[in-house]
Amino acid sequence: MMVYRNMTNVIPRLTRLSDQELLVEVKALATREREVTTQLIAALVEMDARRLYLCEGCSSLFTYCTQVLRLSEHAAYGRIEAARAARRFPIVLDLLADGSVTLTTVCLLAPHLTPDNHREVLESARHKSKRDVEQLVAALRPQPAVASTVRKLPVPRLAAEAMRAPLPPKSPHHTVPAAPTVAAAPRRSTVVAPLAPELFKIQFTMSREMHQKLRRAQDLLRHVVPAGDPAAIFDRALTLLVSELEKTRTDAATRPRAARPTAPGSRHVPASVKRKVWSRDGGQCAFVGTNGRCVERGFLEYHHVVAYAAGGQTTVENLELRCRSHNAYESELFFGPMIVREAREPWTVSTRSGPS
Repeated sequence: MMVYRNMTNVIPRLTRLSDQELLVEVKALATREREVTTQLIAALVEMDARRLYLCEGCSSLFTYCTQVLRLSEHAAYGRIEAARAARRFPIVLDLLADGSVTLTTVCLLAPHLTPDNHREVLESARHKSKRDVEQLVAALRPQPAVASTVRKLPVPRLAAEAMRAPLPPKSPHHTVPAAPTVAAAPRRSTVVAPLAPELFKIQFTMSREMHQKLRRAQDLLRHVVPAGDPAAIFDRALTLLVSELEKTRTDAATRPRAARPTAPGSRHVPASVKRKVWSRDGGQCAFVGTNGRCVERGFLEYHHVVAYAAGGQTTVENLELRCRSHNAYESELFFGPMIVREAREPWTVSTRSGPS
């Protein structure tokens, strides 16, 4: 008979906790999870050395983890990779236990660790994101630049068969049957991977219309980029795009006009004020919580430190950058959670000041 542990009373218990008690609980659980996971990895080190999975009827440690321990394939792979790295370099267990590195970090670094470099490399990877660790790996084993290529993707099999199928004969007494439904080609994920400290590989799929734009840009730039290298074309396009976005978001200008004084009581954020606030806050959310400053650099808004509704002025001293989430959070703290905010599409970025 299958036995289920009764977890239905966990959420009701958590709802009775105060905000501070819940934060303490979550941090304690995360610490406990790291400790238990590290202990499991340490046990897998010894189990792998003794090959105990064989007597359990499994041909490999991976099979044992997925079929007996009921771990997902991804979870089993990560823990086994960490176990084999920890067998060579036991310091990995200490770093995993205290949260200095994650399983993802260990899996990325494991093939590149040696007796000579493992301490330095692991120290460099402390509290780093996956993207940062990938760049660290690229520095450890740089790869040559890839050639620029543009190729047409193969037509899906169903679509090819539909195009080859003969058309039905015309008949005055019968309507033309509907065209067969063809499954869309699976969308390929975008790849941005570092090859070396100063080189990155980017791979994505473009539409026919975008491909035509690329070809047109290549034709127009033959006098500057004779080979029509797509990398050079995209570099020029991104340079123009970033310049245009900076003008839109921060009112950046090569020759800024003289600053006009802000009208008392006005909510409008002058261009000169935007530039100074953006530069001072470094284009990053300036909200500081108990664990430090927010690192978000997208969906930024101009936030009144002293709320506009409370008489706060639209000045450099009273404005800070906030990500959309923290701008809304501080608005709720001031106005209360019942205030209805204007709904905006998640991909739009407002150039106006925030609602606080």
